[in-house]
Amino acid sequence: MIRAFIYVLQEVDIDQKLKDAPDDSYAIGVFIGKLLPFVVLVIIAYAIYRYNKNRIKDD
Repeated sequence: MIRAFIYVLQEVDIDQKLKDAPDDSYAIGVFIGKLLPFVVLVIIAYAIYRYNKNRIKDD
């Protein structure tokens, strides 16, 4: 029940947002906003990997 509620809240129609956009630069913002969470997760994962690699190397 809670998952369905969260899914409804997170459901975003990007095509509709692009149709209602005031100009073309809005599409760039949508693209960046879509990729930004994944880029942040990759950076965090790499930082954790690097930290653990250096910690094991020092032991």
